[in-house]
Amino acid sequence: MLCEHCGKNQANTHVKRVINGKVYEAMLCPECAAKMGFGSLTGTLNLGSLLGSTFTEAFKDAMLPMSDQIVCPECGATFNDIAQDGKVGCAKCYEIFYDRLLPSLQRIHGKTNHTGKLPRSAGIQAKQRNELDRLREDLAKAIEAQEYEKAAQIRDNIRELEKKEGE
Repeated sequence: MLCEHCGKNQANTHVKRVINGKVYEAMLCPECAAKMGFGSLTGTLNLGSLLGSTFTEAFKDAMLPMSDQIVCPECGATFNDIAQDGKVGCAKCYEIFYDRLLPSLQRIHGKTNHTGKLPRSAGIQAKQRNELDRLREDLAKAIEAQEYEKAAQIRDNIRELEKKEGE
């Protein structure tokens, strides 16, 4: 079987990635596997190259010539630098390259807002507030999708929780 990346050499490395529940598989030759950061079992895995290839695949068309590139004022990174390394230069880069990073972040993590977890010691009120926030988001989505029966059920659930919170 030929390498799925270069199409020239014999493939002997099977790569399997699961991103947001979707399975991506590829058969690669040793050279392409090494370039993409998939070392042998005795070698080391270059995570930067692996993530860089993820960004590069997502933004092949978005890569601009050097003269047209935006440069981060804090660290001097360009989007091409981020796409090749798989590493964001600094916190300001997230603001500067937001529109370009957002699709990859959504694909990799499934969402772009960090919600965190509640500790077990958190009180019932904190858990109810989180549940209310989640229900309000669901309500907005249901209304936007014009699913009014579902929205009415969610609205009723919100009212019940607010009543419990008030007591």
